[in-house]
Amino acid sequence: MFTTFISMLKNKEIRNRILFTLAMLFIFRFGAAITVPGVNTAELLSGANDNSLIAMMNLLGGGGLEQLSIFALGVGPYITASIIIQLLSMDVIPALTELSKGGANGRKQLDRYTRYLAVVLSFFQGFTMVYSFSKTYPSMLNTDAVFAQCLYISTLLTAGSLFLLWIGDRISMKGIGNGVSIIIMAGIVSRLPHQFTTAYQTLVGSLDSSAMFGGLLNFGLFIFCYVLILIFVVFMQLAERKIPIQYTSSTVQTRKNDMTYLPLKINSASVIPVIFASAVMVAPLQIARFFFEEGSDVLLTMTRFMGLTTPESLVIYVILILLFTFFYTKLQVDPEKIAENLGKSGSYIPGVRPGSETKEYITKVLNRITVLGAIGLAFIAVLPHALPLFTSLPQSMGLGGTGVIIVVGVAMETVKQLEGQLTQKSYRGFISR
Repeated sequence: MFTTFISMLKNKEIRNRILFTLAMLFIFRFGAAITVPGVNTAELLSGANDNSLIAMMNLLGGGGLEQLSIFALGVGPYITASIIIQLLSMDVIPALTELSKGGANGRKQLDRYTRYLAVVLSFFQGFTMVYSFSKTYPSMLNTDAVFAQCLYISTLLTAGSLFLLWIGDRISMKGIGNGVSIIIMAGIVSRLPHQFTTAYQTLVGSLDSSAMFGGLLNFGLFIFCYVLILIFVVFMQLAERKIPIQYTSSTVQTRKNDMTYLPLKINSASVIPVIFASAVMVAPLQIARFFFEEGSDVLLTMTRFMGLTTPESLVIYVILILLFTFFYTKLQVDPEKIAENLGKSGSYIPGVRPGSETKEYITKVLNRITVLGAIGLAFIAVLPHALPLFTSLPQSMGLGGTGVIIVVGVAMETVKQLEGQLTQKSYRGFISR
């Protein structure tokens, strides 16, 4: 591993890409510390420790939401817009379906529509968020013109979100990895020191000397659980079901070590179901705060079932994650297309007839492994919200399993891309000799 890392630094092009990515991430973190003008974030900071919704929305913003920075929305609106466009392209809107099948030009047009929708979602999310915060924390805005101030702040938040998207594009072109994913990962990683510091102050810092030993044990248990979650997430990302593939042109018996496999990941949907389920839970509450006062029966009822702070809301959250995991897996992995491609390449699954039987077999295997992936994903996602219900941990200090999934997935893909570029350079160097 260290040899590979040293080889990357020795390669001039890869080293320049790494330095460019770090420079873009510095701009991102610098902007995340700039609070929008005319806002008093003291109440918002205190509320972020006990509000599960703020904690979830703060995840993708890299901590910018709790201080309402210009990058508070992060790239979340673009992710939501891309999911919506992708869903509408699945034979829902014929024009978008044609574009999705139109090659590079069609994908370019779809990306343009995604960015237009991201602008609308950014402004809508920013306005509803700031307006609901102004009603929850009345002294947050230092003005009597609340509506005009909300419009002004939401415009700044929209511009900040789109600027982050531009930074992500530059990273994808001139840096390493997927730029949007790198930005999300950087925001989550930047929150880790604060998370562990808060855990130490809560479990150890406020105790007297007689209870210090017990507090240190609890903090050690917190670290141990975090490491276990990290190992579990890595296992989920790497776990896959390998279906053996045989070629009709093969005239000799293939050895087991040389067997070709069709890999099906246990968690094909990655973290997208968690993000989508969170959006479904958060959006109705944000909209409801437009029409109802804080403490009203309607808001109390909605908070009970959508606030991610009660057992009822967590059960609904788990059900949504399970449903979205199966749904998004079906979008990512098409058994019919896999069976068709196997037939075109002259290959088959031993013991299974080509065509419809191959499709049914792949569908059955995919459904079985997706059950495990969905349960594991739901467990990791619900853990940071469930722990505060049974322990003294605040919501902002919960074990961020969702963030770990994102960080591990992005880190693994980035390392693979870097190794691929390094291998490509090695081949070029060999050929030029």
